Amino acid sequence: MGVLLEVKDLAVRFYTQDGVVHAVNGISYTLNEGETLGVVGESGSGKSVHALSMLKLIPIPPGKIESGQVLFEGQDLLKMSDEEIRQIRGGKIAMVFQDPMTSLNPVLTIGKQITEALQLHLGMNDKQAKNRAGELLDMVGIPDAHRRLGDYPHQFSGGMRQRVMIAMGLSCNPQLLIADEPTTALDVTIQAQIIELVKKLKDELGMAMIWITHDLGVVAGLADTIQVMYAGRIMERGPVRAVFKDTRNAYTLGLLKSLPRLDIKKGATRLVQISGSPPDMHTDPVGDPFAPRNPYATPRCWEETPPLRPVEDGDPDHYVAAWYDLRQAVKEKPYEEAMQG
Repeated sequence: MGVLLEVKDLAVRFYTQDGVVHAVNGISYTLNEGETLGVVGESGSGKSVHALSMLKLIPIPPGKIESGQVLFEGQDLLKMSDEEIRQIRGGKIAMVFQDPMTSLNPVLTIGKQITEALQLHLGMNDKQAKNRAGELLDMVGIPDAHRRLGDYPHQFSGGMRQRVMIAMGLSCNPQLLIADEPTTALDVTIQAQIIELVKKLKDELGMAMIWITHDLGVVAGLADTIQVMYAGRIMERGPVRAVFKDTRNAYTLGLLKSLPRLDIKKGATRLVQISGSPPDMHTDPVGDPFAPRNPYATPRCWEETPPLRPVEDGDPDHYVAAWYDLRQAVKEKPYEEAMQG
């Protein structure tokens, strides 16, 4: 598999009345053809902003892409004109947003909204676009698909609206689908249905995918690679199994420890919360941004920002940003005890 997307030193700022928000702070990574990347982290960690920035969708002003490159098939998306990037968006790269009710136009029929992209990117006529739109709705599991092309967004349930958004995203057979927390507003049963649908369609179409979420359980069942973000930086990245089984960053460990588990005896242990609060993004923190909340932080963590580098004695595709040896630290003092002081 070749490299489809390469992000190099991407930095994004928002210039507001309250000061400069350091939303994304120099992140770099690659995405291969057909790969699924799960991006996780707390709210405000830069997950969504970095994805919107790649497609030049952040509002400018107040937003500004300060530095970096986003190479898609060798072309820098950030240097493209508005017309050039419009040909990429919805065509080669599609995005599914968190709230389908605000993403869909309430005064246009579902059919009109799907056919518009088909006519723009694929040059279809009205009849061809309408037939293809019906096929897409059927593909994502909407009953009586061709008849429902004439319905409006408010006539669909939340789960069905999200299926429509996925159909729109897949309409032009994109090489990359970016899904920004697409199941957050849905109940657990519908979430599972949407995730299974996306997995099925991804395998059938062979596209790459970036799935942005705060749910580690979803990533475990969906992604090939996981990328943990905090304060606009990548804290840990690697194959899902390697990161879950051989965690090397204290923030990743904190996220995993806060998850309910079925393989632990009742009453054996309590869920552990990460103490403290996320950093104020109006200031660019000195050192490791997680240091104030990290019970294993070393003096160097407070003084110098750790680079993302390969882990020692582990998976060669596993990377971590940390000045401490988490495995040794946990042996000396288990995480639960360390968090209690």
